[in-house]
Amino acid sequence: MSTPFVFVMAGGSGERFWPMSRRRTPKHLLRLLEERTLLEAAVARLEGVVPRERTFVLTNAEQVEGTRAALPSVPPDHIIAEPAKRDTAPACALATAIARASAPDAVCIVLPADAMIHDVAGFQRQLRDAIAVAAGDGAIVTLGIPPAFPSTGFGYLETGDGLPDAPEGSRVRRLKRFVEKPDLENAARYVAEGHYFWNAGIFLWRAETFLAEARRQQPELAGFIEGLASFDALPSYLAGRFAALPKISVDYAIMEHAENVAAVLAEFDWDDVGAWTALPSHFRPDAEGNSSRGPVALHDSHGNIAVSNGRLIALCGVSDLVVVETPDAILVCHKDAVQHVKSLQPLLPDELR
Repeated sequence: MSTPFVFVMAGGSGERFWPMSRRRTPKHLLRLLEERTLLEAAVARLEGVVPRERTFVLTNAEQVEGTRAALPSVPPDHIIAEPAKRDTAPACALATAIARASAPDAVCIVLPADAMIHDVAGFQRQLRDAIAVAAGDGAIVTLGIPPAFPSTGFGYLETGDGLPDAPEGSRVRRLKRFVEKPDLENAARYVAEGHYFWNAGIFLWRAETFLAEARRQQPELAGFIEGLASFDALPSYLAGRFAALPKISVDYAIMEHAENVAAVLAEFDWDDVGAWTALPSHFRPDAEGNSSRGPVALHDSHGNIAVSNGRLIALCGVSDLVVVETPDAILVCHKDAVQHVKSLQPLLPDELR
């Protein structure tokens, strides 16, 4: 038996989606692809797998108000503002501490708030399988996404020997290693070899499994997990202890040297919606390859992405641009430069960040 808890990581800044994304309303709080935010979609697709009373959202102080407004069905005290930016390892320790203090057989599910998944039924089936694997043999479990192209923007999972299929049929492999974001040559090789998968940042573990790894690798995190006596004590405990934790990612702190890691091979669609160029996969392009939302007029223009939040965008004789209009700022960049939009941040006035 196991008691699953889910923790949605919703503290990112989404700087690549400026000017719509801001510090208080980052990517996961935007209605980019449908009438609900990415965060609302992430929480909704967990329904039926984990009950609302065991659903938590980890965010930061600047975003907590917007997060609670977006998720009125989640108990307000389950939307937790981390008091300092300490990266993903302390966030995972916080998740483990909450689950462990609440149930001795707790299994933690930790996943990002900003991915897009259309096959909800398939995702839920494989999440149930991943819970079973994590509960059954004490492995840390990650979900590997089959690479659709040789991406240099994702980390990869190198998988090894096959393990028994999970209860609802998901394929499972032993994880050999986590691979940093590669150059294009290596990314192409990974795709060709067939046993590398994108790292989607979706992890599961028994609370005691993560604690054991933290004791072995990161004693400060282990001490933090062990020190939380109850969920009721969390506000004062966070205020007094969290900011002192090491600032480190969970991949570096725990995952890369964990003793037992398994990968469930995803069969559902997945898009991390990492930059403006992700939108054409969700907005049907016109005959000239332009993707648009809102009032947009185009003449002799090809392969553009145009997003208006009110005023008309008119494009004439241009190709491969991204143009995003908001009431107080306009972005114009080439599609090849979308990964560098975040580099604008130091150049912007504070009120527009």
